[in-house]
Amino acid sequence: MTKERYHVFSVRIAQLGERLNGIQEAVGSIPSGSTIEVEAPQLRCFLFLGIWYNDRRRPEDLREQKKLWLERGLAMIIDKKNPRVTLETLERFMVDVLLGAGLPLEDAKIVADVLATADKFGIDSHGIGRLKPIYYDRIKEGILNPRTDFEVLREGPTTAVVDGHHGMGHVISKRAMEMAISKAKEYGMGMIAVRNSSHYGIAGYYTLMASNAGMIGITGTNARPSLAPTFGIEPMLGTNPLTFTMPSDEEFPFFLDCATSASQRGRIEVYARMDKEMPEGLVIGNDGQTRTDTHAILRDLSTGDAALTPLGGLSEVSGGHKGYGYATVVEILSSALQGGAFLHALSGERDGKKVPHALGHFFIAIDIEAFTSLDAFKKTTGDILRELRASKKAPGQERIYTAGEKEYLASIERSQHGVPIGESLQKDIRYLMKELNLAYDFPF
Repeated sequence: MTKERYHVFSVRIAQLGERLNGIQEAVGSIPSGSTIEVEAPQLRCFLFLGIWYNDRRRPEDLREQKKLWLERGLAMIIDKKNPRVTLETLERFMVDVLLGAGLPLEDAKIVADVLATADKFGIDSHGIGRLKPIYYDRIKEGILNPRTDFEVLREGPTTAVVDGHHGMGHVISKRAMEMAISKAKEYGMGMIAVRNSSHYGIAGYYTLMASNAGMIGITGTNARPSLAPTFGIEPMLGTNPLTFTMPSDEEFPFFLDCATSASQRGRIEVYARMDKEMPEGLVIGNDGQTRTDTHAILRDLSTGDAALTPLGGLSEVSGGHKGYGYATVVEILSSALQGGAFLHALSGERDGKKVPHALGHFFIAIDIEAFTSLDAFKKTTGDILRELRASKKAPGQERIYTAGEKEYLASIERSQHGVPIGESLQKDIRYLMKELNLAYDFPF
């Protein structure tokens, strides 16, 4: 490489100890204010922020070069414990894993897109971290069908009941929301109830489909028991998210995707991967006291010796009965309409053996233009969000957010810099690569 031909305006070098020696030798003689492209073959990555070639390359040219690097899966920020991997690379890897698990190509793309969307939004509890334990392992165990049979049991102008036959929840759910949107376009509203499905990833993926079509999107799903009723300690309800997305005139919609529990199993799994204790008040033990021992909590949630608390916390004083009530609403709408399983029947076990979880979902699309113009709705929604963010801040707080804003900001940052991959997830990825004989140059 001819150093004199490069003008460096910024170079970032990770602190990688002795593995950095070669890179230090390569850039050590470059004067401050110079620019250089640093290639480290032994790390299979590039450490750089940008280059000017012969002092003639403009920022827009660099953006095009960066786009090329991203397409090649090379733009990875190096961090010894949590290296970054591009979304494109992760999604391609997930498609390959799912193909290896027996999914048809189009279905593998759908599942990978849902998981990658979670990672892009910073919802690490529902992204690639769930690829092995929730999908790949369950397919191998025979309790999740890699080939999805989408059967419409009953249908009317604005409604339908679907049986997913224990196939991939993402594939079932995307098709169900497409049905709801199609019905809403013709009749103003559409609702689809699903039974015998499986974990469908982030609920917001499907409500975003409706929002992008100029509609209000609503979905909910039941889940294996993990939530105790207010004043109870036994896991009875799932985390049961109730999710809404509404278009606005801003860069992002109003996007509320959250569980009706104070926390959820996926968040606990993230804490476990980081070897961190849970905050108090989110999990209750058999003695009625709060628990924070993350790894033991995950074990005891499966045996019924621990339970999540509802949104609002342990008591009626803090509003726990409200989260409990909303979780029950989701349970009813995810089972009673479609004749599906509920409560302990969703545990995934019968007579000591693993069985499909038989989850239920519901999907609602509402055509805004059946009520008002889409532009007027977007402006009013945007005005509400802007006024909320402009309201008085609490002492010491720099910013007020509205639902969907943090996901939007995370999507910008991760689209540029990739997704951090912790040590526990690295082990899962290496396992899948070896199991399926996949060749990827990940930076770990």
